[in-house]
Amino acid sequence: MSFGIIIIGDEILSGKRTDKHLAKLIELLSARGLSLSWAEYVGDDPARITETFRRTMATTDIVFSCGGIGATPDDHTRQCAAAALGVPLVLHPEAKEKIRERIRDMSLESGVEPDFDKPDNLHRLKMGEFPQGAEIIPNAFNKIPGFALRNVHGGVHYFLPGFPVMAEPMMNWALDTHHADLFHQFAYTEKSVIVHDGIESTLTPLMEALEAEFPGIRVFSLPSVGDGTRRRHIELGVKGDPEIVEIAYARMLTGLDALKQDYSSS
Repeated sequence: MSFGIIIIGDEILSGKRTDKHLAKLIELLSARGLSLSWAEYVGDDPARITETFRRTMATTDIVFSCGGIGATPDDHTRQCAAAALGVPLVLHPEAKEKIRERIRDMSLESGVEPDFDKPDNLHRLKMGEFPQGAEIIPNAFNKIPGFALRNVHGGVHYFLPGFPVMAEPMMNWALDTHHADLFHQFAYTEKSVIVHDGIESTLTPLMEALEAEFPGIRVFSLPSVGDGTRRRHIELGVKGDPEIVEIAYARMLTGLDALKQDYSSS
C-alpha cells in the first residue's frame, strides 16, 4: 500500500492560504516508519475533483483528502466522492448525532435551549451527509465528523476538514486505529555528503553504478546554487535499508575520491 494526499481548495492555489497538511502528514507518517508516495492539489472544480477521486479510488492506496467537506456552495468534496463511486449522499446516523451534540453545546454556551428545527441547524446536518457506505472519523475539536470510504481494491480514503487544527488529530486517529500493522515494518536510513562545486553530469555515472550494484537502495542528489554564506554544491546520498546503505555509502565515498571531488559531511 502507498500513502497519498489530496489537498482541495481554490484558496491554496490562489495563495490566500498556505497549505500545512502536506508537511504535517509527512511528519506523522515518518514518526511511524512510513512515507508519503504522492500528493495532489485540486481547486474547487467539481468535475476535476470527481475525476481525481475516481482515479485514486481505483487503487489500493491509503489517501487523505483535506478540504471541502463543509456545507457551503464552494464545498464539493462529499458530493464528488459520492459521484466517483456512483452512490448517493445519505445522512449518516452517527454523524447526525455528533452534529446535534455540537448544536446543543453551542446553544448552551449561548445560554439558550437548542432548537434543532431551526433552518440553520437543519442546514448543519448536511455536513453529515456522506456517500452511502461511509464510516465516520471522529473530530475531537468540534465534534463535526469526517468520513472514510473503502474501495473494492482494498484502498481507503479519509476525508478531513481543511482546518489543520482539526485534520491533524483526525490523521493521527486514522493511522493509529486502522494502520498500526504497517508501522515500522521496514528499517530505513539515509546518509549523504555535501559535494562542493559538484556537477551533476559528472556524478551521474557514479549514481547509476551505485543503484545498479545495490538494488535495495536509492541514490539522491539535491543541487543548490549557493548563497552569500555557502558556495554552489550538491547534497549526494543514499537511502534505504541501513545495512545496505552503510556499504553503498562507503562505496560512494570511494567513487567521489576517484573523481577527485571536494566533499564534506552534510
